[in-house]
Amino acid sequence: MSPTARDEAVAALTGTELDVVVIGGGVVGAGCALDAVTRGLTTGLLEMRDFASGTSSRSSKLVHGGLRYLEMLDFRLVREALRERGLLLRRLAPHLVRPVPFLYPLTHHVWERGYVGAGVTLYDTMAGRERGALPRHRQLSRRAALRACPALRPESFVGAVQYWDAQVDDARHTLFVARTAAAYGAHVLSRAQVIGFLREGGRITGVRVRDLEHDREFEVRARQVVNATGAWTDDTQAMIGERGQFHVRASKGIHLVVPRDRIRSSTGMILRTATSVLFVIPWGRHWIVGTTDTDWTLDKAHPAATRTDIDYLLSEINQVLATPLRHDDVEGVYAGLRPLLAGESEPTSKLSREHLVVTPVPGLVAVAGGKYTTYRVMAADAVDAAVHGLDRAVPPSCTDQTPLVGADGFAALWNQRAALATGSGLHVARIEHLLGRYGSLVREVLELLAADPHLARPVPGADDYLMAEVRYAVLAEGARHVEDVLTRRTRISIETFDRGMTAVRPVAMLMADALGWTAEQVDREVDSYRLRVEAERASQTQPDDRTAERIRREAPDVVPVVQAV
Repeated sequence: MSPTARDEAVAALTGTELDVVVIGGGVVGAGCALDAVTRGLTTGLLEMRDFASGTSSRSSKLVHGGLRYLEMLDFRLVREALRERGLLLRRLAPHLVRPVPFLYPLTHHVWERGYVGAGVTLYDTMAGRERGALPRHRQLSRRAALRACPALRPESFVGAVQYWDAQVDDARHTLFVARTAAAYGAHVLSRAQVIGFLREGGRITGVRVRDLEHDREFEVRARQVVNATGAWTDDTQAMIGERGQFHVRASKGIHLVVPRDRIRSSTGMILRTATSVLFVIPWGRHWIVGTTDTDWTLDKAHPAATRTDIDYLLSEINQVLATPLRHDDVEGVYAGLRPLLAGESEPTSKLSREHLVVTPVPGLVAVAGGKYTTYRVMAADAVDAAVHGLDRAVPPSCTDQTPLVGADGFAALWNQRAALATGSGLHVARIEHLLGRYGSLVREVLELLAADPHLARPVPGADDYLMAEVRYAVLAEGARHVEDVLTRRTRISIETFDRGMTAVRPVAMLMADALGWTAEQVDREVDSYRLRVEAERASQTQPDDRTAERIRREAPDVVPVVQAV
């Protein structure tokens, strides 16, 4: 996914009729492209903005079975998600997905321990005991729970249950799914907006695309088109004059990022709230606290967190913390939209996390709903539906046997991390960090360091990342703009108190060298990012969604989308 590979992808997409073209570069769309290309189908993937720029970079960053769905008796969904969790941990992405413990504080004697314990026992049992499975849950007294999490207020609970799930950097994982699809031959393109559909009679035969990077239009012909646009599903369907056989309703979830030293704990936490659950998730040198669950009917590109949202999360977590969190403890805030299959009048916290695949018109498949953990199953089901429209035999899905790039050889390199540190001149902790971001592709990053030792410098204002990672993001990971690097290739935008403002110009200067930007283009990138940060900060002081969203939209996109016709 180099800068030159983008031009090659455009040429390939316009040069011949494909078997499948997928609209949407989130995790489900990337998963569809990977599923299709590994079945031997010629495949294209089109993303309007950057890969994972929507929901797939703004989740709770968990790979989990959905413990609370057991309470809803949705055993099939939990079993399916736990199977996918196991595949990701052991085979598909062990370099990106890692175990994480959670503490569930109990507030009632006797009955609650039995009730929660029975649920978590079932959760462990459904996950199975295969090689490499996560530890089973354990019951803790209040004293033992305080040893694991000294930050808890002793009077706020009577004991706890600790269980294990997994977490992932969602944006990086989505990127690696897309990179894997590209490695198998898919033609992958970001900043490529679908503005219309091609038809022959009543059949969809492709899409019209606006290349937002170069202000040009082209057509992509395909025997099957897959709509995997998540929260934008209804908008995409509307371009063919079809409301579809289902409706997707957006639910806004916001998360706070706080420094690790603000909450003294060796374990994550899950807390029950009046309407849902609250997670406190370890995240490197930080914690992620979330989430909310409220209906969203405004601009889908820029869901805005409000002061009310932030106050809610702080008030909920502070009910159990001995030292409360304050607003000035918050490093970063992000908001995302869950694409839920709509019911008649249910609150969004009650809507289904099941997914649905339909063929509204010949030549078009739409997939919607679901949850991040089950993206691979959603993708396989969508491609199965697309295959029905092809007039030849196509092999079944094999993505459950297809590791993502960086997975092969990861375990051996992890064992050799001390030698990698010695050979590169980096601290072993830095090597571990790089292995957790690149897996066996870490060699490519280290080669950049060997060629230019100056790239071993940390990114200014963001010591967790090296300048080599910025260069690599441009050369190999499809990053086209400063926002792509600071927000998704790294998480500097939410992991620093200044939201990446110290880093933005040095990052832009390094990207300019790789992308051939002029000084004016560098200034434009820096100004665009600065305006975005200022708008987000201002929106987060507002009391309601409408006001916050209006302020957030005042910062223009670095590459504006066009009005579809």
